[in-house]
Amino acid sequence: MEASAKRPECGMCTLKCVVIAYKRAPWLRIIREPMLMGMRFFAAIHRIEAEVASYPFPTISCRYCIRFYKTVLLRKSGAFRWLHGRLNPVFNYYMDRIVSPNERKLARQYALAASAGTVSEEESWDWMRGMKTGL
Repeated sequence: MEASAKRPECGMCTLKCVVIAYKRAPWLRIIREPMLMGMRFFAAIHRIEAEVASYPFPTISCRYCIRFYKTVLLRKSGAFRWLHGRLNPVFNYYMDRIVSPNERKLARQYALAASAGTVSEEESWDWMRGMKTGL
């Protein structure tokens, strides 16, 4: 199977966890938004939009998840890997303190089910209800 036809494996529904975290700790945007701008920058200079668009998205809402961009960037950019290795632990540190273990467990279960293709469109919409999405 060629790389562009294979879904990145998701271990956590980042979209859901971030929405929960933003509601509880709006200051988290100060940490996360600059990291997203950096990802947008790397995505633009590496011209990965077409590659990301070629992934078979498990659900309609997965189309807007940064996981797909991150997967491609980790494969294509040494500079991104270097920055990710230093910044991602900081992000995870705060997320682990804001999002409860049970919420992370549910986000993990959803991501694994979506990756396996066992989430219905209705379940996806229910999961993502009220969420603002997009890279």
